[in-house]
Amino acid sequence: MLKEIKPIKIARYDQLTVKVYATKEEMGQAAAQEAAAAFRTMLSQKGQPVNMVFSTGASQFAFVAALKEAGIDWQKVHAYHLDEYVGISSDHPASFRLWLRQRVDQPLQPAAFNYIEGDAADTDAECRRYEALLKANPIDIGYVGIGENGHIAFNDPPADFNDSRWVKVVELDMVCRRQQVGEGWFATIDDVPKYAISQTVPAIMSFRKIISVVPEARKAEAVRRTLTGPISPTCPASILRTHPDALLMLDADSAALIDIG
Repeated sequence: MLKEIKPIKIARYDQLTVKVYATKEEMGQAAAQEAAAAFRTMLSQKGQPVNMVFSTGASQFAFVAALKEAGIDWQKVHAYHLDEYVGISSDHPASFRLWLRQRVDQPLQPAAFNYIEGDAADTDAECRRYEALLKANPIDIGYVGIGENGHIAFNDPPADFNDSRWVKVVELDMVCRRQQVGEGWFATIDDVPKYAISQTVPAIMSFRKIISVVPEARKAEAVRRTLTGPISPTCPASILRTHPDALLMLDADSAALIDIG
């Protein structure tokens, strides 16, 4: 089991609780502890399965690694994910299905893992299928990162806060695509797909609880805008300040541009 990690700072922005940790490793361990506590709460309230949505990318490494020691009964979890590139296979090195299979599905072995098939022959049909799946299985806990452009999932600015769809094909902006190159998933900007299947903002806001894990200095400006700017589609993550049960977890680097006492 993980040892208790205490935040160095705690604050609240509108309805969003913010906890800051000294390092991304401590943040990751603390986020895993928060995930375990949320799991136990959901299990006691509704029984199994506890439905969880996972995000991907380099920012989630410490958190996902710590989940192995968090004490969650993964056989009582059904897992889902936020987004997937259009047109790449599940074995492509940058595929989010591969990321999740290697870092969540295989090591943790949840009872079920429901993947978005980004290379489905009919992407519109795949969006409808996954949307119906989410509506039939409401998400209890969502682990949601924040992009360098302030996106949540692949809802790049300006995001639609009132989208009628829960899952759809979106076009990725240049800041988002450069982030994928910067993290090393693709060699050049031309290699990054221009489109992805993504859960929308209303889908994310339907999650009963959101734990947002956002380390590293490259995310500091997006964090500042999320917390201190207007709640606006120009910074999609700012909508998290209106969720009734959301927690933003930062390290000292990602919190560097905010003053929370």
